[in-house]
Amino acid sequence: MALPKLTYEDFKARISIQEVLQDAGYRLNRRDGLRYPSYVRVGSDGRRVSGDKFIVSANGMCCFQPPERKNYNIISFIKEHPHFFADYRPGMSPDRLVNVVCHRLLNQPLEERQTRILDPIKERKPFTLMDYEFSCHPWHIAKFLIARGIGKSTQKAFEPYMKVSYKKRDDGKQFGNLSFPLTIPGNKTVVGMELRGFPNKEGKSSFKGMAAGSNSAEGLWIAYPGHDELPPMDKVTGVGWFESAYDVMAFFQLNERAFREHPGLAENAIFVSTGGTPTDGQMRNMLQATPEAHHFLCFDNDKAGREFCAHFHRFAESIGIPAENVKDFPLLPCYKDWNDALQGKTNYTGDEVLPLTPKPPDHEVAQDVEQKGGMKR
Repeated sequence: MALPKLTYEDFKARISIQEVLQDAGYRLNRRDGLRYPSYVRVGSDGRRVSGDKFIVSANGMCCFQPPERKNYNIISFIKEHPHFFADYRPGMSPDRLVNVVCHRLLNQPLEERQTRILDPIKERKPFTLMDYEFSCHPWHIAKFLIARGIGKSTQKAFEPYMKVSYKKRDDGKQFGNLSFPLTIPGNKTVVGMELRGFPNKEGKSSFKGMAAGSNSAEGLWIAYPGHDELPPMDKVTGVGWFESAYDVMAFFQLNERAFREHPGLAENAIFVSTGGTPTDGQMRNMLQATPEAHHFLCFDNDKAGREFCAHFHRFAESIGIPAENVKDFPLLPCYKDWNDALQGKTNYTGDEVLPLTPKPPDHEVAQDVEQKGGMKR
């Protein structure tokens, strides 16, 4: 007799977030007590991986990863961390993975391609460039960058690696976002886009996130300023790592004179944005594609950014990258990030714990904001 079809609500009622965390490879950290249980990851050396911790929320139904306060239930946790689960296969849809993992945890393993999950939310649509129209006009791009202090020469240097995208809508309206295409190192296929909305009166983006369906777990924005195309990855000698494309351009502009006077500094050197929290997939793909490169970590000057650096060093060492090939490139303590440094915003004290730049928590929400938060055409 066929098994009954289970819904997301069935899964959430029968499976706890702690079961999912344990299945993802996390261990209960008894030092933090049991009132708000925390789960940590342990490295191959048997020691806790610093900064990799999830705390179970007060209601016991969700978890979050400090300092970010974004809650995950069992469904969103599986969908946003597919590589944590042995069931995941490249190309597997998030809904299929939820279905497989949850049935296994309920001791009802699915046969190959058995029933699909009944999700009241519409299924995620894979990212495709066909959903967008694009403008490469320099003035259209400049409108987004001027408020960030990014000048003409920097805009020109990065011009081949950004466009204004307009999401096609059924109602005929169009809103533009500055778009930075994501690719997997060594592959020219665009797997998503990092998006920034049109700046508001304070000069801040009205929206930041990823295009709906983006492969933000592996895709990176990769730029080779002053060149129309990227160099072969195995010829790359230096990689600068940042949390946003705006920070990349700010760093380049701050050091433009040095690059101009000493061209060798930037020869075969590329710059990448992780679009927020760096993932193991992003790091692994780039490190393996650039075996001879030196990596310069230019993440934000907050607790999260420092944790990213520490994790990057450990991860690089775990896959055989020499320690001397990975170097921190810190900001002055008075600046939160490189774009603040470019604009001279020195009100950051370094004492506060700022939230991470999130990957879009929900592709439907991201898609809606993507359509509404940009520049109207």
